[in-house]
Amino acid sequence: MHIILNDEQHPLTEGTTLAQLLAELEQDKPGVAVALNREVVARSQWAERQLAPNDNITLFHAIAGG
Repeated sequence: MHIILNDEQHPLTEGTTLAQLLAELEQDKPGVAVALNREVVARSQWAERQLAPNDNITLFHAIAGG
């Protein structure tokens, strides 16, 4: 199956959770936020949120500054 990750197609195994995807991408670290189909997903829900074909995922990184 494929998902859309930051506006690009990304192959993925069926049954993959959001937490598994982020671990695979090495993005499961502090300062990362995720929107799934334009809805922000709380970090506490990443492990239980299973991805489906054509899901649209956007990764955000917090930037410090002033």
